[in-house]
Amino acid sequence: MITKTAIDQLTAKLGSQNVFHQPEDLLTLGYDATPQLAGSPDVVVYPTCSDEVQYALQLARDNDLPVTPRGSGTGLSGGSIPAEGGMVICLNRMKRILEIDEENLTASVEAGVVTLDLFNTVAAKGLFYPPDPGSQKISTLGGNVMEDAGGLRGLKYGVTRDYVMALRCILADGSELATGGKSVKDVAGYAFKDLLVGSEGTLGIITEITLKLIPPPQAKRTLLAYFADIRNAGDAVSQIIAAKIIPSTMEIMDRATINCVEDYSKIGLPRQIAALLLIEVDGHPALVAEEAAAIEQILARARATEVQVAKDEIAAAKLAEARRTALSALARVSPTTLLEDATVPRSMLAETFTLIDQLTQKYQLQVGTFGHAGDGNLHPTVLCDERNTDEMHRAHAFYDQLYEQVLAWGGTVSGEHGIGLAKKDYLARQIGSGGIAVMKRIKSAFDPTGMLNPGKILSTNKNRT
Repeated sequence: MITKTAIDQLTAKLGSQNVFHQPEDLLTLGYDATPQLAGSPDVVVYPTCSDEVQYALQLARDNDLPVTPRGSGTGLSGGSIPAEGGMVICLNRMKRILEIDEENLTASVEAGVVTLDLFNTVAAKGLFYPPDPGSQKISTLGGNVMEDAGGLRGLKYGVTRDYVMALRCILADGSELATGGKSVKDVAGYAFKDLLVGSEGTLGIITEITLKLIPPPQAKRTLLAYFADIRNAGDAVSQIIAAKIIPSTMEIMDRATINCVEDYSKIGLPRQIAALLLIEVDGHPALVAEEAAAIEQILARARATEVQVAKDEIAAAKLAEARRTALSALARVSPTTLLEDATVPRSMLAETFTLIDQLTQKYQLQVGTFGHAGDGNLHPTVLCDERNTDEMHRAHAFYDQLYEQVLAWGGTVSGEHGIGLAKKDYLARQIGSGGIAVMKRIKSAFDPTGMLNPGKILSTNKNRT
C-alpha cells in the first residue's frame, strides 16, 4: 500500500491533475482489453517528461511498490494490468512529436503519441510510417514498441520492431539508457534496442522513440475475394506467396465475422459466403497492375466465387476500415470475447482453418476467425459469457488444443499481441525451460528486485524487500 506521505510527494512533483489514488479514479486502470484479467493499482501517475518518470520510479523503489507502465490500455494479453497493485505509470500524456527529420527519414516521438497521429503527421509531409495495429486510433507508440505490435500491412512492411531505430528508457534503478540512433547501420555492442522491443515493460520504461520512415507507395489496388470454402481461401494465400507476390495487405474473415461486421458497418458484404480475402497491392503503378492481374488469376484457380476490385481509394479505405472493426463487431454478440493470436507457417493455413472448425464443433462454441492471413497470423475469437463456468472451461480447452497443434506445426503462441499475463504457460511450452531460464537471467540483470511489471511474460521474481 502507498502511504499518504508518498502521495503528497508525488502530488508536489507531478501536480494533483497527474496523480490519482482514490478507488473510483483507479477502477478502469486495473484493466486492459483482455477479458477475465484485472488488477487494482494503489496509485496512478501521469508523468509529462522523463524526469517525472524517474522521480516516480525512485519513489516506488523507496516504498517497495511494483510498477506497471501503461499507454492506452488496448493490449490483448494483460500486459498493462497491475497484477500486484502498486503504481501505474501511464505515459499517454507524454505525447509530443519531437522531430520529423526529412533528411534522415526518421521521426522522434515521446512514448504517448497515438499511432495514427504520427501516421497522419508524416503523411502530410509525403512520408509513410507503415505499422498499423487495429487499435491505431488510440494505441500509443510506446505501447506498440513494448508489445512489438503488428497490423494489416505487416505482410509486406513488417512490424513495429522493423521501424525502431533508437530508444530512450528509464531502468529500474532510475538510470536512463539511450540505445540506437539515426544511423542506418549500427552494430556496436549488444543490441539493447532489439531486446527492449517487445519486452512489455519488464526491463525498462520507454520514454522516447526514434522511428524509421519510408516514401509512400505510388499506387495501390484493393481486391476482395469471396469463397464458398474457407480452406480454399487458405490455399489461395499460400499460392499467392508461392508466386512470389507480396501484397501489402492480405486479410481474412470467416462467415461468423463477416456477418458481425456487416451488422456493424453495413457495407454490403454477402452473408452466405464462407470466407473473404481482402488483398491490397502497392508500389509502382506498372507493378501494381501486373501483380493485381496475377492475383486475380490465382484467386480464380483457388475457386474464389467472386473477385471485386475497389473502384477508388474511398472504396478501398472503406473495406480496410470494415476489417479493422472485426473485433468490435464480434464483441457486440456476447458478454465476453476471448481473442487469441495463433500464428502458423503460411503453408499450414488451410489445415489451421480445418482444425479451428473441428475444435469449434468438439467444444460446442461460437467462434469467429479473422486475421492477417498473409502472415499466417489468425485471431480465432470465442464468443462466450465469463459467468458461464462450463462454457469458459470449454473455451480454454479449445485454445489449449489449438496451441498444441500450432506449436507442433512450427508456429508461435503470439504473432503480435505479446505474452503478458495471459500466455505465460503457452510461452513456456514454446521455448522450453532453457529459454525461460535465460529470460529470467536477462530480467534479473535489468531489474534485480523484480519491480517492473511483475508477473508479465515470466512468473514473478519477488526480490523486493
